[in-house]
Amino acid sequence: MANPEKGISGGCYDAIVLGAGIQGTFAAYHLAKRQKKTLLLEQFLLPHSRGSSHGLSRIIRSAYPQDYYMAMMVESFHLWAQLEAETGTKLYRPTPLWVLGRQENPEFQSYRKTMERHRVPSETLGAEAFAQRFPGFHLCGGEMAVSDRTAGVLCPDKALQVLQDQFRGNGGTVCDGEKVLRIVPGTVVTVITQKREYQAKSLVVTAGAWTGPLLAPLGLHLPLQPLRITICYWKENRPGTLEKLPCFIGINLNGDKHHIYGLSAGDYPGLVKICYHHGNPVDPDSPDRLNQSSLPVPDVQILRDFVSKYLPGLDPEPALQERCLYTNTPDEDFVLDHHPRFRNIVIGAGFSGHGFKFGPVVGRILCQLSLGETPSYDLAPFRISRFLGRPKSTL
Repeated sequence: MANPEKGISGGCYDAIVLGAGIQGTFAAYHLAKRQKKTLLLEQFLLPHSRGSSHGLSRIIRSAYPQDYYMAMMVESFHLWAQLEAETGTKLYRPTPLWVLGRQENPEFQSYRKTMERHRVPSETLGAEAFAQRFPGFHLCGGEMAVSDRTAGVLCPDKALQVLQDQFRGNGGTVCDGEKVLRIVPGTVVTVITQKREYQAKSLVVTAGAWTGPLLAPLGLHLPLQPLRITICYWKENRPGTLEKLPCFIGINLNGDKHHIYGLSAGDYPGLVKICYHHGNPVDPDSPDRLNQSSLPVPDVQILRDFVSKYLPGLDPEPALQERCLYTNTPDEDFVLDHHPRFRNIVIGAGFSGHGFKFGPVVGRILCQLSLGETPSYDLAPFRISRFLGRPKSTL
């Protein structure tokens, strides 16, 4: 292996993007479309399943309790459709999403009110009407359901592949299998990898669960928590159950603190994907070793209890388990901002398990920030400054 400390040059660029997940690839794609000489660096060989952007299914939806996310999704839907048109590739299939919760639950009410303000096409059903529509789903705790008719299911693996192809087609360069060892800030940023060093006018860091260690030597300690999420797939024990299951997000169902979501994604024939929207703290370089400083989250047992109670037509034992990484912020809002000291280093991080659908618009925002332009949206919810009240060890 070449010694990067000897200064083996990999070239000079207008922009370098670290991390070829959905956010970084879209940022690189937008930069290349602006005729910027752009390098997309990835530590693993592509494609891979070590991060947060792999797999065969992700929910795309307008429904959110926050106005700022719902406003961003308008453009995101448009940009996903634009990528489909550019590539001639179908990247998602429409299917209504049902948000389930108790009428008195504040978060559930926020979903309903925000959807009404933004005039999202929807329908509201009580427990009895929902049971008639979806006989395999038992709302047994006084819940009700509101639909998001704009929703659908994205195909992550396919989306990443065609997007990276488009980036290359626009003159972009992809270098995978190159772990970054060091970032040297300056008017021109230097990125040193295991193989060589690169220079650029601006740097975009979208390294997922590895963002924290990359930024720490630059004096920035963001409160980012990598979590190992268990992705569970379930088979039916009553014939015909899978055909009648909707795509859903459950708000505090069965008394659980975090959401439970499900989609008949077609990842595996005869199985349905149902997951708990939380997981166990891990080191992303050793995802099978749990963080010993905290108690394990009983995610699979929570799902067993949920399936037994709400979906009795499914086998209560998962047929298949996989893993994914989340990188969470304390408030589960993204980080989209400049480095506080180095304005030509831009950070996209902390997507907290709900960022994939925003990839096109997040990529555009990161592109704008790296070019010194005024971003399309008010980024106040995503600024690093919101963590300034935290202990110095976290910033």
